[in-house]
Amino acid sequence: MNTTLKTSIEKLISHKLLTKEDFVALLNHNCIELRNELAYHANLQRKQHYGRKVYIRGLIEFTNYCKNDCFYCGIRCSNQNAIRYRLSKEEILTCCEKGYALGFRTFVLQGGEDAYFDDFRMTEIIRSIRKQFPDCAITLSLGERTTESFKALLDAGANRYLLREETACEEHYQKLHPSHMSYQQRMQCLFTLKELGYQTGCGFMVGSPFQTPEMIANDLLFIQDFQPDMVGIGPFIHHDHTPFGNEPDGSIDDTLLLLSIVRLIKPDILLPATTALSTLAANGREQGILAGANVIMPNLSPDNVKPQYALYQGKAYSGMEAAEQIALLKKQMTEIGYEIVTDIGNPSHISSLS
Repeated sequence: MNTTLKTSIEKLISHKLLTKEDFVALLNHNCIELRNELAYHANLQRKQHYGRKVYIRGLIEFTNYCKNDCFYCGIRCSNQNAIRYRLSKEEILTCCEKGYALGFRTFVLQGGEDAYFDDFRMTEIIRSIRKQFPDCAITLSLGERTTESFKALLDAGANRYLLREETACEEHYQKLHPSHMSYQQRMQCLFTLKELGYQTGCGFMVGSPFQTPEMIANDLLFIQDFQPDMVGIGPFIHHDHTPFGNEPDGSIDDTLLLLSIVRLIKPDILLPATTALSTLAANGREQGILAGANVIMPNLSPDNVKPQYALYQGKAYSGMEAAEQIALLKKQMTEIGYEIVTDIGNPSHISSLS
């Protein structure tokens, strides 16, 4: 082990600020020994803040319409093969009712940037969920909106907002998105969400086209500086009906290393083991938890639309990804030494919903 790598590991596990060179050293020396060492320390930190708890979020993918044309995404507006759908408020509430009965205390409303769901419709949906399920958290993942819109949704009862920047390198961002989409606007939205008082989440793809270790280091530097409440990262997986349809998928091993690194950067982070991990490996979810993740998001969407929210090829949405399999999921987590809990699952530094 060279001196640079050893120093980087020591800084990471002792909670010192890392430089770009430190992160690059870790990324360039990814091996099972390094992953095991960082996973060990990541789990120590997670247990200090959360014990062996794994929080479940009920994912409701309520629209696959999107105005954007991101080069990696299967629901991009120019994909004529996509079968589009929107859930009604009543259908969304039915998903919440089913989830509540199964033990979910956080609902995640995720969709494309769909102008149909303007502030009027979204605030009505959020208020209805808040009224019917006052003891639950509401997380939104709706893409970029105006400051006024973010505030309206917060005032209506939303608590958390996940907005993945996908890359913290502007040059890389421009290679993944059409020219009219703005890296600066995306990043400003993240700062706005935090300033407004949301529990704010960011995140990025691992192994996306044109990505280099230096670019991933920028992502980690951003997380270190921004100090989000949650981070969503997962491997890039291609979709046939996109410009990146022939690009290789991201690496599970790289993703696992990064989960451990993110946990060590911010020990009380809420960190999902994403569906993308389960899509690439049958035990991807367990591997993610063992690497430092502490959140799982089973799918509460109606069965008839689950296949249509296809951000990438072969997305897992049945089996353990289905919310109805909660009993088996609990057994699965118990077998690796963790427990599913019925809890809104705030970051450890936040005692209650605002």
